[in-house]
Amino acid sequence: MAHPAASARAWIGTVFFLFLAPGVVAGLVPWTISGWRRHDWGEAWIVEPIALVAIAVGVAFLLYAFALFAIHRGTPAPVAPTETLVVTGVYRFVRNPMYLAVLAIILGQALLFANWWVAFYAALVFLAVFTFVKGYEEPTLTDRYGGQYLDYRRHVPGWWPRFTPWRGEEGAQ
Repeated sequence: MAHPAASARAWIGTVFFLFLAPGVVAGLVPWTISGWRRHDWGEAWIVEPIALVAIAVGVAFLLYAFALFAIHRGTPAPVAPTETLVVTGVYRFVRNPMYLAVLAIILGQALLFANWWVAFYAALVFLAVFTFVKGYEEPTLTDRYGGQYLDYRRHVPGWWPRFTPWRGEEGAQ
């Protein structure tokens, strides 16, 4: 059984990091750029529900992915990682669900507000995240988790989800 203090620290750290990183990247910055002023799409009204769905799905997946880190007694923050590699839940389909969720939230806002600057910002975020993943995250995870991460990386795509969940060498769920 997990030590209650470790579990509490994991949840507190995860929530703190949620507000610090994605809260700023997907919330504060797009708000600063757009003022969150909704665009009247008029006859193209279908764009608004699509944008809202992208935002809602992004938020749901982001919260779910963050919760998986706390459940594994760690945080998504590089300074307080999990004890074990997180390969459950949405991570069975794609290696970078948090980054994809943040991008969905930002792109949903770009549509909702009809703001090209927010869309340009999303492209910059993707470029920064992709560079971070390739230059820091993947080498760090390889060093920390070794063959387990390499096997996971071979079977689970980084940016385009699988259709079926990866079960791992031991059928991990």
